[in-house]
Amino acid sequence: MRHGKKFNHLGRTASHRSALLSNMACSLIEHKRINTTVAKAKALRVYVEPLLTKAKEDTTHNRRVVFSYLQNKFAVAELFRTVAPKIAERNGGYTRIIKTGFRPGDAADMALIELVDFNELYNPNAEEKKATRRSRRATTSKKVEAVVADAPVVEEKVEEAKADTTEEKTEE
Repeated sequence: MRHGKKFNHLGRTASHRSALLSNMACSLIEHKRINTTVAKAKALRVYVEPLLTKAKEDTTHNRRVVFSYLQNKFAVAELFRTVAPKIAERNGGYTRIIKTGFRPGDAADMALIELVDFNELYNPNAEEKKATRRSRRATTSKKVEAVVADAPVVEEKVEEAKADTTEEKTEE
C-alpha cells in the first residue's frame, strides 16, 4: 500500500527516478530554464529547491551534500558561483513553473521550469526595484522636504488673508 507516500514516482524505479531528477537539476542549473512535462517539473522543483537553499552558504560540507545529489562537479561549481549569489536575498521560491500547453505527439501537459532570478522578461527592472526598496525612505524624506519647502508660502498667504480681515474689522 502507498499510504502517506505523496511524491510522484513518475512511472520509474527509485534509481531511474533519482538519475532523472539529478540530470534535470544539472540541466536547470546550467541552462537556467528547461522544457519538460508538468509532472516532472513539479518533482524537479521539490528536488532542486533544497539544493539551492544549501548553495546559499558556501561551505565544504554544503558542496559535498549538493554534489551527492547532482554528481556533476561543473553543475556544482555553476550553482555555487553564479546561481547562489543571485538568490542570496530570496527566502524560497527559487523556481517558476509556466505551463506551455500540450505536446503534439502524445498530448502530455508541458511546462517550462526556470530559475526566477534569471528571467529578464518577468524581472526587467529587478535591480531598479531593489534600489527603489532600499531608498524608499530617502525618497519619502525628499517628498517631505519638498512639502515643507512649499509650506511657508502657504502660511504667508493665510497670514495675509487674516491681516486683511482684521483691517476690515477695524475700519468698520
